[in-house]
Amino acid sequence: MDSDVLVAGAGFAGAVAARRLAEGYGLRCVVADRRPHAGGLCLDVPDAYGVPVPRFGPHWFHSSSERVISFLSRFTAWREVAFRFLAFAEGRHWPFPVNLATYEQLAGRPSTPAEMEAALETWRESCAEPRSSEEYVLSRAGRRLYELFYRGYSRKQWGRDPASLDASACGRIPIRTTRDDRYFDDPFQAVPTGGYAPLFDRLLDHPGIRVVLGADARELRATVPHRRLVWTGPLDDLLDRRLGSLPWRALRWEAEARGGDGFALPAAQVNYTDETLPFTRRFEPAQVHGHAGGGTTVTTEWACAPGPGVETCYPVPAADARALRDRYLEAAASDSRVTLVGRFAQYEHLDMERVVERALDAADRIGPRLAAP
Repeated sequence: MDSDVLVAGAGFAGAVAARRLAEGYGLRCVVADRRPHAGGLCLDVPDAYGVPVPRFGPHWFHSSSERVISFLSRFTAWREVAFRFLAFAEGRHWPFPVNLATYEQLAGRPSTPAEMEAALETWRESCAEPRSSEEYVLSRAGRRLYELFYRGYSRKQWGRDPASLDASACGRIPIRTTRDDRYFDDPFQAVPTGGYAPLFDRLLDHPGIRVVLGADARELRATVPHRRLVWTGPLDDLLDRRLGSLPWRALRWEAEARGGDGFALPAAQVNYTDETLPFTRRFEPAQVHGHAGGGTTVTTEWACAPGPGVETCYPVPAADARALRDRYLEAAASDSRVTLVGRFAQYEHLDMERVVERALDAADRIGPRLAAP
């Protein structure tokens, strides 16, 4: 099982890097994943109604990169759909992210963008350089919207108050004074036709790639000859957590099949921003895959601390976490044979588009050197 590159992880970061290295530079890649399946957290499985249901939370693909869209489109067709979600707070559903329709529901009457902007101007709390998520939202939208949509959800999602989270945690979510109610700004929004599982099957189907499932890449480092390690797993795992455990946030899910015609939720995803409800989201994949009638599946999601029976999913966007991350990055950089790629390895919240971009960039950096005679 000789290889030029040992890739730790068969999610987007590892699979894209391996494909580019094998196809673009003729390198032999062994892709190892501790899970019994490829695709990482993007795994989806058809439910009883034939709809791909995510096992590990929703993955709504969105991108503004022609390079990324073109690359992935080689391995899947797409069902394009504008992702429109809702929030549930104070006993009712709200358009979310915050937009003109949200303001009109709050005001109880029709309004205009100019009137909403004027209201926001009176609600905003002055802060020249917001450093926390609390400061960011208060400076952009005021306390009423902060408490309605952000504070409780962030406390559930991260196990921390927004005052202790980076501004980016809530800053990723747009606040609009128009009627644009899409969750993402990117022009291309879609789900893979047939789901992510067949996309990964095709992505990893190359004679230069060998996939080994149910295997720990840390153990294979000692038995599989290789010249480069592309690491996509948790950053602290790479170094056996010798500097201590990085703060991570985990999720768990429960899927429920529901019979009958029509959809069960008022939107494909509902964010539950009230702390009175313990879960954070519910989502219904049938809505984005265009299936209606004969039954549907609704998945409920809870955020929690890492532990047995849950999946580690997110780096924590906070100053203490960044400080420890930087120490780990410095330690990892001492081994020039290791390349870090992806959300877990770089300890950074990255959308799928950014993960694919970084995997392609990493492959194009190391590929020419490894392929040189």
